[in-house]
Amino acid sequence: RIGRLDWRPKTTTTDDDDDGGGDDRGGHKRSAIPSSSNEETPRKKTAEGNIYYGTKKKKKMKLSTAALSSALLVASSVAGGGVSAFAVVPSTAFGRSPSTGSVALRMAEEASDESSSSVAEATAAIATDPTDSLTIPLTFDEMVRDASRAASDASEAGVNRQILRVLLPRDPTNDQLGQYFENDADTDTLNLVLAPPDETWQGGIMQLYRAAAPTCQEILRRFSKGVAGVPPKLVEDRSVDESGVDGVGLWMTQSSSPSDDVCCFVQPTQETVDAVESIHEQAGPERMVALMNPQWRNADDALDAASKGGGFLGGVASFLGGKGRSLDRLDEMGFRTVYTLEGYVVKGGNIRMVKRFDTEWAVFAENDSMTDFIKVGTMTTRPTYQDIDKMLDDKGIALKYARDIGLAPKL
Repeated sequence: RIGRLDWRPKTTTTDDDDDGGGDDRGGHKRSAIPSSSNEETPRKKTAEGNIYYGTKKKKKMKLSTAALSSALLVASSVAGGGVSAFAVVPSTAFGRSPSTGSVALRMAEEASDESSSSVAEATAAIATDPTDSLTIPLTFDEMVRDASRAASDASEAGVNRQILRVLLPRDPTNDQLGQYFENDADTDTLNLVLAPPDETWQGGIMQLYRAAAPTCQEILRRFSKGVAGVPPKLVEDRSVDESGVDGVGLWMTQSSSPSDDVCCFVQPTQETVDAVESIHEQAGPERMVALMNPQWRNADDALDAASKGGGFLGGVASFLGGKGRSLDRLDEMGFRTVYTLEGYVVKGGNIRMVKRFDTEWAVFAENDSMTDFIKVGTMTTRPTYQDIDKMLDDKGIALKYARDIGLAPKL
């Protein structure tokens, strides 16, 4: 039985209570899909009696000498180009008559093997590094598109326990000095800006939640499977935030089939991991459970580093707020970061870092006209402030104030 998800602890019920009533969605069952990867297919025989097919998984083909003697497939790799060129050459070009095919057959088999390896090498050469395709979204819609696409790609790859870190929509007047009240961002506004969830938000964690909640809704709408173009129903559960002021929420989709439901915890804390584990156990391996913008940082402080060490000191560090134990529990559940978009200030300019589950870290610097971001480097591990500063030096990018007053070239 696949029913709706609830993070609260379940109470024991008797068989008499389960009478098939209640939510009719809870009665859906997974449909058994028979495996056909190794299904045996009948052998087919042509009029000439020379072509046979084996199983679907592994095909065998034998070509008649009459067919091979008429033409041969010769593969030759273009030097340095990584592309295979194919030409059909008559068998008479090899000095044999069409009536004899032993030499032609052997040469055709060798040419076929060479062509297969050439195609594989060409495909590998043509394939681009997915890191090269990373870009920085400039609008809210672009960010939602990139995040939902990464979540969908990861789900197709078998990753259904996901962590996403994104920027949040913010009112464009947020940087005005002397303004004691900051308006909430409206996702329908074309002029809103994307800002990192840092300490510059005047309303604190609750203001962050008011921006993170609509962002989560849009990502879930893009990711979820709708019926006839209609997105699924979205339900918010704020009871997961026991204090009511920690800025934590749970958003769930209710699709036409409960097996397609998705749960996303918005800004979860370490105290939320128990609820995450409850949803994880109910959802099973096929339904997606996501965490968006967890309140623990990617970088480690002293307590975080100590809590990852284990032992007595590790337990004390975890009790004092270290995230090591919480991360261990999430790792055991199979959670993996599938999309990260972060923002910092280095040398006075805005820096953005982006990474998907299948790419490396890519670092971008905002140009001086604030219209686009320029790629400055990549790393396999998460770049530190010092790493980014060195990337900017290597690219000849000076301090922003020096560029503004004309002491250095504009970016």
